[in-house]
Amino acid sequence: MQKRKLGSTDIYIPPIGLGCMGLSEFYGPPTDKALAIKLLHEAIELGVKHFDTAEIYGFRSANEMLLGDAFTGKRDDLFIATKFGPTRDWETGMRIGIDGSRRNCRRAVEGSLLRLKTDFIDLYYLHRVDPATPIEETVSAMAELVTEGKVRAIGLSEAAGDTIRRAAEVHPISAVQSEYSIFARDIETDVIPACLEVGASLTAYSPLGRGMLSGRFKNDSLDAEDWRKSNPRFQGNAYMANLALADEIAAIAQNKECAAAQVALAWVMAQGEHVLTIPGTTRLENLETNVGSYDILLEPNELDALNRLAQRVEGDRYDELGMRTIYG
Repeated sequence: MQKRKLGSTDIYIPPIGLGCMGLSEFYGPPTDKALAIKLLHEAIELGVKHFDTAEIYGFRSANEMLLGDAFTGKRDDLFIATKFGPTRDWETGMRIGIDGSRRNCRRAVEGSLLRLKTDFIDLYYLHRVDPATPIEETVSAMAELVTEGKVRAIGLSEAAGDTIRRAAEVHPISAVQSEYSIFARDIETDVIPACLEVGASLTAYSPLGRGMLSGRFKNDSLDAEDWRKSNPRFQGNAYMANLALADEIAAIAQNKECAAAQVALAWVMAQGEHVLTIPGTTRLENLETNVGSYDILLEPNELDALNRLAQRVEGDRYDELGMRTIYG
């Protein structure tokens, strides 16, 4: 199986990991715990090593607890990434804000270690940049965790290019996580150049356009609790226009006799050896499809056709509130 280097570290991991958020929240009701653990074990059997979670995923950090239970006795060969920064009121589940302070960093990491049932976190991200805390202060606190052996490497999520450069002056930034897909390429002008400059990997989340690029969506396919109902790309005329673009990906996949999701993931991996990706799923069949993307090679004419789609996508990738928390 392919492996790629994480930033400037000596860590090598397969480029396709698993984003675990959807097992606990946001895309409908939480997956039954036994079924979720079964899926995580099946992922390991398929060669997945990189598992991505966060303190705010699931009520009272349920996603980290899920991974902690699932990986008991299996931790040694796995790569676990988690994140801190955004805070929630755990009585109501409502978001409170973003706290990148040293105090919150120390509080959060101890909770994550406890819930994940591990002595160290492989990759610890600042989930969103706190506008009230200088990035140098946050990264300095995160660097202390590396010195103490609680964290192996540190990263940023949805940070602007200048923020990445400033952070890297304090401590090596091993990865920058951002949405990146055939439909979401806004980071190519600022974020990716900064990643290459400082030697950071890019961890692409939502590489399947939050499922849209897989070709499985219809007008009424979103669960009532699915947050995508508030996403501009899943609303009204924009939704219909974007589904039509997804059909063009499906047509390329049909010609290659593979799944649309495999074409989408192959495109992401073709963007460079610095790119890792963490598609999420709750189903074994999707997991198998995603891992099968290693076998898909896109021809130059296919890449050209896919590259042209981004200019035709309608709607921002978050609602107004969400857009204010990215490019930090």
